[in-house]
Amino acid sequence: MPEFPKDKRDLDVANMTKWLSVDRVDESVACFQPGGGIERLNLHFDIDRLRQALDDVLTITDYQGSMKEEGFGAIALNRRPGIESPTANDLSGRYWLRADDRYIEEPREDIVDESLFTEIHPQFSDTYFAHVDEELRKRFPIGRMRILSKGLFNCNSWHRDPEPRLHIPIITNPGSLFIVNHHVTHLPADGSVYFTDTRGYHTALNGGEYHRVHLVAALAY
Repeated sequence: MPEFPKDKRDLDVANMTKWLSVDRVDESVACFQPGGGIERLNLHFDIDRLRQALDDVLTITDYQGSMKEEGFGAIALNRRPGIESPTANDLSGRYWLRADDRYIEEPREDIVDESLFTEIHPQFSDTYFAHVDEELRKRFPIGRMRILSKGLFNCNSWHRDPEPRLHIPIITNPGSLFIVNHHVTHLPADGSVYFTDTRGYHTALNGGEYHRVHLVAALAY
């Protein structure tokens, strides 16, 4: 066994004793913990119908986007009227990040006018997602609404967006986490709708063994 210093006047030795005395095994890691820009709405949808709608959509189209091979795929559920297919920028849009050890914030991609995305794509109009779109629009100004898939053992960049988002988890696992600034929590897929204030620095990560799929709607305030 290695020998450790016995001098209790060493602050690190005293702190280590204190830290090791705490039991870090906490069942709350598999639950939703609100706070810090991540909150749960009262609005609720049928999780079985959400999953059936996902299956329906995947028979029509597949995930798109330049990062699809890296585990981040998107399906655009709504559109600007008259625009048949989303652009690459529609699937992602403006964000800011600090990319290197200069710690300087820089923009990436172009601003998207969220208020223009007012029409559910006709090929999805008979799915449950059309009902979700209708119910969200009764309450909030909704911009782009996308299905976002995250591969296993994968995370997004640490960035901030121009607008906050609503997340509706459809497929998830306990290792799938959302972080805004320094608040981190799991978002269970039980039909709940979660507000995520993505105007702050944030990321989504999937530390589980299965894909994570969320419906994500931008709030066009």
